[in-house]
Order: sequence, then C-alpha cells, then structure tokens
Amino acid sequence: MSHNSSDNSELLFVPLGGTGEIGMNLNLYGFGTEEDRKWIMVDLGVTFSDGRTPGVDVIMPDPTFIEEHRQDLIAIVLTHAHEDHIGAVAHLWPKLRCPVYATPFTAELVKGKLIEAGIEQEVPLNIVDLGARFDLGPFDIEFVTLTHSIPEPNALAIRTQLGTVMHTGDWKIDPGPVVGETLDSKRLAEIGEEGVRAIVCDSTNVFTPGEAGSEADVGTSLTELIGGLDGRVVVTTFASNVARLESVIRAAEANGRHVVLAGRSMFRVIAAARDTGHLKNLPPFVEAADAGYLPKDKVLFLCTGSQGEPRAALARIAADAHRDIVLEEGDTVIFSSRIIPGNDVAIFEMQNDLARAGVRVITEKDHFVHVSGHPCRDELTAMYQWIKPELAIPVHGEARHLLEHAALAKELQVPETLVIQNGDMVRLAPGAAEVVDEVPSGRVVMDGDVLVPSWDAGIQARRRLAFAGAVFVSVALNEKGAVQGDPEIRLIGLPERDNDGVRFEEHAYDALNNALDHLPQRKRKDEAQVSEYLRRAVRSAIRKEWGKKAAVEVIVTRV
Repeated sequence: MSHNSSDNSELLFVPLGGTGEIGMNLNLYGFGTEEDRKWIMVDLGVTFSDGRTPGVDVIMPDPTFIEEHRQDLIAIVLTHAHEDHIGAVAHLWPKLRCPVYATPFTAELVKGKLIEAGIEQEVPLNIVDLGARFDLGPFDIEFVTLTHSIPEPNALAIRTQLGTVMHTGDWKIDPGPVVGETLDSKRLAEIGEEGVRAIVCDSTNVFTPGEAGSEADVGTSLTELIGGLDGRVVVTTFASNVARLESVIRAAEANGRHVVLAGRSMFRVIAAARDTGHLKNLPPFVEAADAGYLPKDKVLFLCTGSQGEPRAALARIAADAHRDIVLEEGDTVIFSSRIIPGNDVAIFEMQNDLARAGVRVITEKDHFVHVSGHPCRDELTAMYQWIKPELAIPVHGEARHLLEHAALAKELQVPETLVIQNGDMVRLAPGAAEVVDEVPSGRVVMDGDVLVPSWDAGIQARRRLAFAGAVFVSVALNEKGAVQGDPEIRLIGLPERDNDGVRFEEHAYDALNNALDHLPQRKRKDEAQVSEYLRRAVRSAIRKEWGKKAAVEVIVTRV
C-alpha cells in the first residue's frame, strides 16, 4: 500500500479499555507528529461490578491520558449502543468536552443518559446516517453497517494519509437480523480492495467453531416453545437486544398472549427503537397492574434481570417482592440470554428461588432460545477474507481470546499480528507495527454520585472491611496520660463469639486494658504513639483468636 505523508506523522492506536477484557471499551486513534497530533475516541463504555468493589455498580476506563490531551481530541465516535460502548459517555464527557457522533438509535439512548446527567444542552451530539462518511481533522470516517444483538451496529473505516484502519466494534454475520439492515459485505469487500493497513477486531467467540446463528431462527424457536406452555410465561433477555424483544413480542402475539413489560430499561429501549423506526406495528402492551385480570395462558411478561441483577424486575419477581407480578406452580420463566462470566452465582440463586416456587426454568441449555451477538471462527474468517488487512490487532477479549485470535489471523495469512493490552501505544504506520510507549490506564468508578479512581482509599477500605470487619476504639487521657473514664469499643463485621463462646468484644477489651497498663509513660504524651500502640495490641489479639486481621481504628482524645 502506498502512503502520501510529507512529514514525520505517525498513525497510532491506544486502547484504554476493552483489550484484555470483555467490555468497558475506550479506543483512541492518533495521527500526526509528537508536536502536533490529533485524536479521535471510538466508544466510551462501562463494565459492571463483580463484587470486588463494595458499594460500586459502574466501572469505567480511566481517561487520564486523553484528558491531558483533550485540546487535541476531535470527537468521540460511537459504534453502537451497548452499555460497554456508550455507558460512560455521560459520566466522563465533562472531562473531555468534545463532539459526539452516533447513528440515530445509538444517539437516542445516549441522549437519554445525557438528560439524566443534566448535560444534554452542553454536549454536541451529532446524529449521522447509516453508511455516512465524513472528515474529522486528519481522519476520514466511514460507517459500515454490520449485524449484532442491537440495532445499528457499525464498523468504522478510518482512513488517513498513512493507511486505513477497519475498527469492527461488536458484530456477527446474521442473514436474518429481524431488526435493522443486513451486514454490508459488499462494502466491506470494496474497502478491502482499496487496501487496509490494520483491522482492530472483536475476539469474543474466537474459540467457538462455525457461526453464531440467526436471530430469525431464535424467533421461530421461541414461537414454537411458547405455544406449548401453559400458565404464565416470563421471558427475560438483554433489553438492548431489540430484535429479541420483537421476536418475543411476535411469539406472544402468535400464541394469543398479551405482553407486559417489566423493568425500566425495557421501556426505555423500546421507546428509543420506536422513535428511530426500528419497531413498527407492535400490539398494545398491557400494564403490569392489569395483568392479574388476564387468564394465565393469555399473558407473557417481558422483563429485565437475565443476569441476576438484584434491582431488576426478574429478581424481584423471583423473591416474590414485585408489586404487580406473582408467579406460582405451573408458570414458566425463559432465560433468552447467556450467562456473562461473573454473574453465575446470582443467576443460579434466582433460578433456584423460581424452582422452589414450582416455576419451570428454561435456559439456552434446555432449548434454542438464544444466539450470540459476536462472531465465531467462520465469521472471523469471512471478515478477514473481505478486508485482507496487513495487520491484525485483536481486541474485546481476555488474554486467551486475543492470543487465539492472533493465531487464527496468522493461519489466514495476515502478514502481521500484534497482541496488546490496555495502555499500549501502538504505531500502526509507517513501518512495521510496534508498541512504542505505554500510557496511564486503569479504572474509575461511580461511588454513589462521585467519580473516583478504583484505588481510592475509600474503596480499598471497604474491601478490607468486607473481608475482616472493623474495630473502633475510643480512649480519653488527661494531660498526664492517665485514662479518664471507661474506653469504648465497637465491633463491626466480626463474629459475636469465638469457638469457646467468649465474646470478641471481651478479647478486644482485655487486649486494650492490658496495653494501657503497659503503655510507657514517655509515649502517653503523644496521641499518635498511643493510638498506634493500642491499635497493634487490639489487632494482634483479634487475629490470635479469629485468624483474620480486622481493621482497627483508635481515637485518642485529651480531657
């Protein structure tokens, strides 16, 4: 491929999220010299807590590197509307303050998030057509229509003077997508014929042979399955999978069942899909409060919570805590989804709650009720045959996915492959691809309404408390260092008694009083020394009896 560059410009790729992991995507492309370099960001998503960050639900990539260069950040370009690609836009945009580009459905969901954050008037949100092509500084951006488990998934052909990058985003090959356009293989092949320097490609299903399967086939299977069920039927799936929502609604309609929506995101996504022309001529929905008046075999509940989310509709239904929806023996819940790693325990607990209530549970293991939205090996092979890249950089996968994807690319005769991780700065051109620098990367979290780094002291303290509890000690000393009144001790998160039935509070008091009796006079003049001396004594006693290091806080006051 010939390049026309009259200076020392470089074409760079820097992932800050979504490489070496599945989710939380943030990708940067840079062009220019070190003194004059412009950037675009592709996607800005979240991941969700797996329990290792107590009190935190939403986790995002750390944007520090590009925040420091935000005067050179031209735009954020969004490939599609999944949370791991758009979920951080409203949270992090105030640090970036640049225009955002997205196709209509994606833009509609982003707009809702901006309204919730109260910044919709500040953010330049540019809605672009499917197949649009436009310039952003030194970048020529073309949206190429793909298929996925959400409307309007796009690859980006990013053209520069030093070559073209095909950034696939999330995709699959679906000949029957139900909602939206089919994959534009003709355009992909045309771009491949033009010459592509690099492909940055989804790795999620690289270990799975064959193809992911068609959404239309799932719809047919659901119609047949629901037709053979008595009692109430609940179907839970990802709210963002608009094609699946339509398949479920049509399956209910074909079997004489009225659909009841349950869960905020169901209403939000269906409204966005209707507003952008993706769901048409749907039968009217029934309010949850009115569902009880329908015969059991005439209702279908379409609800959120397929991943065991504790506040989602299905979790409340399973716990018999939903205000309007009650299930009983003879009813059925269909999980039209897969288990995302890390959610196993919560999902199985919910399914067991349902089973104990006499509710039949059907999953993808029992019946054909789900297909993946990501490419399997045959689909990856087809993409490489269309694009014919000089270089393959696998993303959107854990380390083992990336390595396997690189091996597949080599099998397909791709001349160069490069396996990288978040924070690597890769020079794509000129010359052979290589990692030329490492930039700050990591995670930030939403702690309530406050954005903090994942290593924040409060988060670290909560981790320690979750493991071994805490002991709080309060001691008053007079000016001569003598104890005034009775010390106070409070234990949080410790067992009440040891194996011999002795209260841990007693162990703490014994250790404290013994330490006070032996506290050297010279240390009594310094509150910090007193505090540390007592802290060590109490912690050592608790550890001896319990086997764990509780967090111990000692407050010393003068009276």
